[in-house]
Amino acid sequence: MPGRVLIGTQGWNYNAWVGPFYPPGTRPAEFLSMYARAFRGVEVDSTFYAIPAAKVVRGWAERTPAEFTFALKLPQEITHERRLRDADDVVAEFLDRARELGPKLGPILVQMGPDFAPDEMPALERFIPRLPRDVRFALEVRQSRWMRPEILPSLLALLAEHGVALALSDGKWIPRETMTELAERPTADFHYVRWMGPNRDIVDYSHLQFDRSDEIRSWSDVLKRAALTTDVYGFFNNHFAGHSPANAREMQTLLGERPVDPSTLGEQISLF
Repeated sequence: MPGRVLIGTQGWNYNAWVGPFYPPGTRPAEFLSMYARAFRGVEVDSTFYAIPAAKVVRGWAERTPAEFTFALKLPQEITHERRLRDADDVVAEFLDRARELGPKLGPILVQMGPDFAPDEMPALERFIPRLPRDVRFALEVRQSRWMRPEILPSLLALLAEHGVALALSDGKWIPRETMTELAERPTADFHYVRWMGPNRDIVDYSHLQFDRSDEIRSWSDVLKRAALTTDVYGFFNNHFAGHSPANAREMQTLLGERPVDPSTLGEQISLF
């Protein structure tokens, strides 16, 4: 059965988007509701730094339409500081807060640091089975050694046993040929894709500064095949090319969707 494809960006709270994406004069308090008129989902980066207050999470839900989806990053206290060890209390607190989103809660991204290596597999083997099944989780590992043939099968088997997705990314740690293979061997009933980009020195997010159309087109072919059997969540970072909303719209077009023209955002009538 075909899955659904949800394309968005990593974050929404960027002043540089006012003008090229948000209508001129849009206030920061209006960014999220305006964003939700163009895209059906977003990856939230702020939860990586701290567990948000319940009223903040409820505010996100209140400012978005019923079909909107939030993908949240697991706090760094769990992934980077405790390194998945002795973290049950923080995980439980975070998930209680995340569930304030109700049906708008999408996947939780367990993003490990680049120093998290295969020799810490035992920590994963203890952590993954303890995750609740009522929430979708995706694991991102950022070291190429995880892709080695003597390591990758064990990782995929662990994730598949517990229905956790392996996040796909354009990072150097996953070769393109491996990426395509992984997209055809899902470990969960969904795929989670992140377009980060190599240009971390970009500081102006108001316009595209690099042409990544060939890569987006190549990825669109991968996503089309993946969506034949699973849901797909995909989020662009500003560092991918300079202005992630434009990249997301390009991907939507290639996937057969009709993206929202930013010039019409201010004219739309909110239905929520």
